[in-house]
Amino acid sequence: MRSIRTIALVVAVAFAFSSIAVLAAEKPVAGTKRSLGAKTLAQPCPVWVIGSYDKAGKANVMTASWAAICCSQPPCITVSLRKATYTYGNIMESKAFTVNIPSEAFAREAAYYGSVSGKDVDKFAATGLTAVRGDSVNAPYVNEFPLVIECKLVQTVELGLHTMFIGEIKDVKADESILNERGQPDIAKLKPFLFAPGNPDFYGIGTSLGSMQSLGKELAPKK
Repeated sequence: MRSIRTIALVVAVAFAFSSIAVLAAEKPVAGTKRSLGAKTLAQPCPVWVIGSYDKAGKANVMTASWAAICCSQPPCITVSLRKATYTYGNIMESKAFTVNIPSEAFAREAAYYGSVSGKDVDKFAATGLTAVRGDSVNAPYVNEFPLVIECKLVQTVELGLHTMFIGEIKDVKADESILNERGQPDIAKLKPFLFAPGNPDFYGIGTSLGSMQSLGKELAPKK
């Protein structure tokens, strides 16, 4: 009788320990990483609206997030687009494009510009915004957006599904209302927003965490 009770106790203890082990395995351990595979999950990405003219001279825009500054001298910007987009053909033809950076007030327009094709609709007419011909390049910009960058196409790189367009910055235009005391764009006044791959939403910019210089000094060796 005792042996049966002993066996039952051993089984119960073993079951309890196995249950604890399962729960421990399910609970993430701080500092551990889960592999998500080879995906474009680098967060965050900018929300930029790319302006171009088609062969007939119609102004078109599309929203893109595979984009960044890529060179300081000469100043250059890169944006990667699929060949299927209307803007791809426009830039290949005109050798120019604009980068239009919307404020949070234009999140709906930016979302719309990224959801329909210029082949099917006049996006400026649909949103009521104004296309203005660039002064330095053959491409239109969105007059209502507070920060605009005019670019001349200098190089294309075939990557696979996307083609990388590298544009040399020929001019930057900014509304006076977003400039700081040094005459530079102030991100707090500009209020741009971000896209986070893997999520469907746009995200606003948070408050300043401090200057790079002051934050770096906090970890610098004390003399």
